[in-house]
Amino acid sequence: MNEERAREVLAAAGLAGNGSSGTRSGAELLALGENAVFAVGDLVVKVGRDATHHPELRERAAREVAVAQWLADSQVPAVRAAEPAPRTAQGHPVTLWHRLPEAVRAPEPRDLAPLLTLVHALPAPEGLTLPRRELLGGVERWLRLAGDAIDPADAAYLRARRDGFAAAAAALVPRLRPGPVHGDALPRNVHVGPDGPVLVDLETFSFDLREHDLVVLALSRDRYGLPAAAYDAFTAAYGWDVREWDGCAVLRGARETASCAWVAQHAPADPKALTEFRRRVASLRDEDPEVRWYPF
Repeated sequence: MNEERAREVLAAAGLAGNGSSGTRSGAELLALGENAVFAVGDLVVKVGRDATHHPELRERAAREVAVAQWLADSQVPAVRAAEPAPRTAQGHPVTLWHRLPEAVRAPEPRDLAPLLTLVHALPAPEGLTLPRRELLGGVERWLRLAGDAIDPADAAYLRARRDGFAAAAAALVPRLRPGPVHGDALPRNVHVGPDGPVLVDLETFSFDLREHDLVVLALSRDRYGLPAAAYDAFTAAYGWDVREWDGCAVLRGARETASCAWVAQHAPADPKALTEFRRRVASLRDEDPEVRWYPF
């Protein structure tokens, strides 16, 4: 989904503001990835991908709104939904959120730890079924979106790698008690406002191994250049380093596989994505865990 299409959906949902000039009176594009995210006045609006043939995308949007209400009831600092259910516009789910105050500083890994501690202490929500954390569930869709832009041998390699890690992950014995997890526990999903850090981007909330949330930053340390001191501050604040767990390599491998396939979907339209995809695949084939990957 490109920006032009996202704006068409926004207008169909009656949320385009007074124009598309990028001002507060119109709709300001904040992010363009799995969703298109706009600021519209005092709201943030997330436009999801076309769910006409993918009803799971509509279900995911509805679940994210329900998770926000559950976190509010549980007194966990998190973004709050502005409407109790998604809208649908031209087949796309559209969710509305209260716009957070301006950030006072950039989020750091140590800001994430206390939020995860709160989430990980929660019991399963009543009346809301959280799915398993299907790290590898999007791999097929992303590879199909990549199409002929990537080498078919690379796509086949990732599919085989996906299957292997899916089987290995299913056999893991966790160190922590399974329960609610954020699912994409990165500093970018924390907003540090005047009242402190809050969680954002709740669509990957799941009920699964809590180690999922901790492997994310371990991988960031190894692959994405997160300084060791910042990682150590996170583990000190959380109280445990997931790298001490025998299963860490399995969840890391699954996440690397998914991250590689995620970049692939952008390859048809962006040469930089293709370059990054090839870098990632080569490092996996070479079994080199220290090749630097770059966020995309």
